[in-house]
Amino acid sequence: MSTHSPEPEVPVRRVDRILAFTALGIAAASIACFFAIIIGTAVGMDQEAFGHGAWPVIAGIPYWGLPLAFVLIISLLAMSFIRKGRAASRP
Repeated sequence: MSTHSPEPEVPVRRVDRILAFTALGIAAASIACFFAIIIGTAVGMDQEAFGHGAWPVIAGIPYWGLPLAFVLIISLLAMSFIRKGRAASRP
C-alpha cells in the first residue's frame, strides 16, 4: 500500500547534488587522512617525518576539510528547507 504525502514533490537540483557529493568527498578524504596520521604515528614515525613530503598536506586536509564539509552540509540543508518551503506555499 502506497501513501502519498500531501506536500508536492520537489525535484533535486544539480547544485544540491554537487553540494552533497562534494561534502561527502571532502569528509571521506578528511577521515582517510586522519586515519593515515593515526597509522603513521602507530608505526613509529617521529615528528620530523611528518614535516616533510606529503605529510603537511595530509595533516591539513582534516584540519580544513571537516569544517568545510560541515558548512557545505549546513548550506545544503538551508537550501533544501527554503526550496521545500517555497514549494509548499505555492497553490
